Amino acid sequence: MTKLWTAAAPAFRESGDWPRQGLRTRQDRRSRPARRNLERAMAVAVVPRENNAFANDNPPPARNAVLARYRQLREISKRHHHDILKLISGDAMLQQARRLGLAQGRTLILDDMEEMSYVFDLAIYTAPPRRSRAIDRYARSAQLPPGSDEALMLEAMRAARFAILILGRRHDAAGVIATDLFRRTDVWLVDIGLEASLEEGAMMATRLYTPEQFSMTAGVNVPFDLALIEDLYDALPRRLGETRLTDLIDDRRFAETIYRVALADGIMDRVTYQDPPEDAS
Repeated sequence: MTKLWTAAAPAFRESGDWPRQGLRTRQDRRSRPARRNLERAMAVAVVPRENNAFANDNPPPARNAVLARYRQLREISKRHHHDILKLISGDAMLQQARRLGLAQGRTLILDDMEEMSYVFDLAIYTAPPRRSRAIDRYARSAQLPPGSDEALMLEAMRAARFAILILGRRHDAAGVIATDLFRRTDVWLVDIGLEASLEEGAMMATRLYTPEQFSMTAGVNVPFDLALIEDLYDALPRRLGETRLTDLIDDRRFAETIYRVALADGIMDRVTYQDPPEDAS
C-alpha cells in the first residue's frame, strides 16, 4: 500500500540481505546498439583477470581490525550525510524526488521509507551543470581538524564515483574483491551485508568512496543485470544513450536513470538496508 512520507529521513546505512534472484524480465523491451555495447562490456568484465591488484606477499590485515575501522568510518560518513542534508532545501529535494517518480506536485509518495535514500544520494553527490553539489558546499563551511578522520572521510566522499560492480572472491581479511565494470579496475569492497548475502558473480550499481585501502558504498545499491539494461536504455535520454561507456558512468543522469528504473521495478522488494551488528565478524 502506498503511503505518504511524513516521518524523519532514513539514515544512510549499509546494505542488508539481498534475494539472489535477478530483476523481473519483460518480453516487450526494445533493443539499441548502446545496450548491446554495454552487454558486451559486461561479458568481457566477467572473464577472469590475470592481474589481481590486491595480491601481494604481505599477510592480510586482521578481520577484526578491518571491520572496526570500517564501522568507525561508516559512523563518520553517516554524520556527514546528516549534516549535508540540512543544507538542501525542501524544494530541491522535491524536485529530485519527482525526477525519480517518487513525488507528485509537492507530495512525496513512497512504497517504502528507504526509497528516499536514492533521492538523498543524488541530492548530495550530484548537481545540474553550473550548480554546486551539496557535499561541496558543506565542505566549504565545515571546520574539520586537518588530518582528522572526519576530514579524511569527507574528502573521500567528495571523490565518490558511481560504479557498476561484479563481485568476485571474498577478500582474505573482510569484504569482497569486485571488478569496476566500466573502469576495468579491481575494488576491495568492505560491506558486511553484501559479503554475507551476495554470491560471486552478482552485479550491482552503487556509489563508492575509498577512505582507506578498502572502498565503501555511499549507502545505496541497485541489483544489476541484463534485464535492467534493457529498461535502462529505453529510459536514458537519447544522446546520453549513445555516449561512450567511460563517459556515461560519470554522467549524473546515468545514476539517476538507474535509480528511476529500479524504483519503478520495485527495487525495495529485493533490497533491504540495515545497520551492521556490532558483533558481526
